[in-house]
Amino acid sequence: MKLFLSTPPTNLIETNIQVTGSKSESNRLLLLQALFPNIQIENLSNSDDGRVMKNGLGVSFGEVDIHHAGTAMRFLTAYFASQEGKEVVLTGSKRMTERPIKVLVDGLKELGADIEYERNDGYPPLKIKGKKLIKSKVSLPANISSQYISALLLIAPSLENGLELDLVGKITSVPYIKMTLGLLNQVGVTTFFEGNVIKVSPEKDVLDKIMVVESDWSSASYFYSIVALSEVGTKISLTAYKSDSLQGDSVLAELYRDFGVETTFLENEIVLRKTAEAQPSINYDLSNAPDIAQTIAVTCFGLRLGCHLTGLHTLKIKETDRLEALKAELSKLGANITVTDKTLTLKPSKTINNEVAIDTYNDHRMAMAFAPLALKNSIIINDAEVVSKSYPDFWTDMEKLKIGIKEL
Repeated sequence: MKLFLSTPPTNLIETNIQVTGSKSESNRLLLLQALFPNIQIENLSNSDDGRVMKNGLGVSFGEVDIHHAGTAMRFLTAYFASQEGKEVVLTGSKRMTERPIKVLVDGLKELGADIEYERNDGYPPLKIKGKKLIKSKVSLPANISSQYISALLLIAPSLENGLELDLVGKITSVPYIKMTLGLLNQVGVTTFFEGNVIKVSPEKDVLDKIMVVESDWSSASYFYSIVALSEVGTKISLTAYKSDSLQGDSVLAELYRDFGVETTFLENEIVLRKTAEAQPSINYDLSNAPDIAQTIAVTCFGLRLGCHLTGLHTLKIKETDRLEALKAELSKLGANITVTDKTLTLKPSKTINNEVAIDTYNDHRMAMAFAPLALKNSIIINDAEVVSKSYPDFWTDMEKLKIGIKEL
């Protein structure tokens, strides 16, 4: 599906949007629910990733295809490895078979897991025979995707002796690790995190618990971008959000002050207001929130600002190589941009090319990050349906902003 987005009649916007539950929280809670059925979940994400995670957890034998869902690949690898009697082949899309998983597999094997590579060493598909994992100590590099770490932490309470995890080096994406530990604590699991050591105590059962998933902060980022690109006076209310969020991307509320966007926390919602013009230059270390890098880079380009973003090394192994994808698509629009394997530098642009077709690379965040540019110029989004991976209602919500949307 190719969509043509045309500029709204006014850039002074006021609307209310309800955002689906966090994909990150939903997938963590679904795994915990599979281990501890007493847990009930409300406001689950309606994303493709959430659906394939839930379906995968219901399989005991045969093939499990998680398509493009990287979180599901990591979490289900750990889950099936720890489930005695289950035997599956875990696979996904072509891109998924190119995304490394060796660090996690090595860690699980250190605990006694039985996992084999079906094709290429270090990459899916994986043949997994579930076993009772007795060992309780493992070490992992600290500068890897936090999903490897969270995968181990989530199965830890179901292991006979719990888990002691030693992280070697500087830790990446600490907020996502703390999200996992926070959810474990909320369902009654005892955890310890100090320095580079994390311990999770074993639990045979947890009390009946209703867990309400907070709406997705990564999805909120696109509305922060829209408000930043709008006129002073724009106001968008988003539900359902918490001031004490477990999600690392909630740092948006702080970062987007530099773009003139103020965030007000009310009961169960946030109100975004454009109150001032943006700062002349943006410099952020996004090592703790890399998923918002695309949004920030596009916001800066739309405002004709320069920016320098660091801490982006994990973006190379996402749904696509997000740094190279950003470079290619922003260049089409007229940007002067350079990237390395962990940084992005954008120089202020004088023009924004009109009616450019943006390729999305099977990456939901590419489609959604570029959509707000419709406030500045008409734009075309190729393979726009890719947003269903995390935010199926995205284009419907864009229409509430009076952005013209036409299928080509």
